[in-house]
Amino acid sequence: MANLVCLFSCPCNLTALSAPLSAKFKFGGFGCAGDLKICWDLKNQQARPLRKFHLARSSANGASNIFDVDSRLQTSSASLLELTTSESLRWRRVLLKVSGEALAGDSEQNVDPKITMSIAREVASIAHLGVEVAIVVGGGNFFRGSTWAGCSGLDRSSADHIGMLATVMNAIFLQATMESIGIATRVQTAFRMSEVAEPYIRRRAIRHLEKGRVVIFAAGTGNPFFTTDTAAALRCAEINAEVLLKATNVDGVYDNDPRLHSDARLLDFVTYRDVTSRDLSVMDLTAITLCQENKIPVMVFNLNKPGNISRALRGERVGTLIDHAENLFNVSVRGRSADNMYI
Repeated sequence: MANLVCLFSCPCNLTALSAPLSAKFKFGGFGCAGDLKICWDLKNQQARPLRKFHLARSSANGASNIFDVDSRLQTSSASLLELTTSESLRWRRVLLKVSGEALAGDSEQNVDPKITMSIAREVASIAHLGVEVAIVVGGGNFFRGSTWAGCSGLDRSSADHIGMLATVMNAIFLQATMESIGIATRVQTAFRMSEVAEPYIRRRAIRHLEKGRVVIFAAGTGNPFFTTDTAAALRCAEINAEVLLKATNVDGVYDNDPRLHSDARLLDFVTYRDVTSRDLSVMDLTAITLCQENKIPVMVFNLNKPGNISRALRGERVGTLIDHAENLFNVSVRGRSADNMYI
């Protein structure tokens, strides 16, 4: 018989009865059974659903011992429950912005499958812990509207619409990769493409996130002249995400242009005012203004370093954090002043 700490008696009651073990569980496709108790197996360190039980005397630390007197449910508890310790996660809902160029990597193809799989695995490792993850993808690896505008009579509006279609291709590719490793994923587009994706509906997107699905937003804002960075800031505000994580090909924001100065140093913190006043190339002005007005912090980090995505999703400090000055306590630039910053 295994020692089990009683957590709660049914999925409708998430109150932990054991004070030392404060945890949050997420259920997927799991109905409420009247005599079902959810317990934490102290020996095997895993959650176990039990049908019948009895309480023994309390142990010295105050936690009750519950002994299994009936067989466990045949369904694997790992597929029913996912444990998240509240202290280990800084954010509960995040939006990850991935550029199209980052998806291409060094590959000669438009999309590098190794990169998409790396992204999928890191997002999966955090989604399993209960973090709600939305993603906005760019399309620069296929087509960039601002670059092609004016070629062969192609006006900017038409060029931008082609670029939006490019983001849909990336979104479908990323969705397929995530679902291949068991992560439920939905693609929502800013204009209707009902045969391949859902239309963007804010409440539906939030509901998907609440159910533990990853939501990929494609086609930008659906309007020309707006970048996918702006789309990321907009969607971040709409779904009430707590942070915008911008995955790039560089480590963050530097005090000098690293392409021209070998001694350029990475900055830990930058304010919105620094970004706008110094005209930094972190994000376009519309996007950074949206983040500033809606008090959305932005974390800029390198996509190509293994583990960076999961570290950023957990709220660990990677790359550069952009926020209001009052939120940036003990701002340090690794010994240098934050003048002439570049990304």
